[in-house]
Amino acid sequence: MNNSEKFDADQAPKPVGLYPHARKVGNLLFLSGIGPRDPKTDAVPGLELTKGGNYASFDFEAQCHSVFQNVQKVLEACGAKWEDLVDVTVFLTDMKRDFQTYNKVYAEYFKDNQPCRTTLGIDSLPTPICIELKCIAVVND
Repeated sequence: MNNSEKFDADQAPKPVGLYPHARKVGNLLFLSGIGPRDPKTDAVPGLELTKGGNYASFDFEAQCHSVFQNVQKVLEACGAKWEDLVDVTVFLTDMKRDFQTYNKVYAEYFKDNQPCRTTLGIDSLPTPICIELKCIAVVND
């Protein structure tokens, strides 16, 4: 067994599978994919679906703010800070539609800390979300 510590954050949305919110190995903290679901209601901010499963209303900017807040909650549960982030990978389900909005909101949150960043356009995510972040932080004890 490797020498790592597992973290689950009570204030963040529950994982949709069998995995922790984060694992710490040495001074590196690896976050699992974090989405924008509301931790209390499990709803996706700004998203309302019709009975047929189509979008009735959609607010991608609300999803961006929510995903950053959820990442912050996981970091705090692990004893880390926003400024500890060194690498962010973002998954967008509609790069053409959402990248400009994502980039604008990202700049609000990362103006003082600029981790490495990779942005990928993908077909879908496991729940009806349009953004997910995978992050790595360096935590000094």
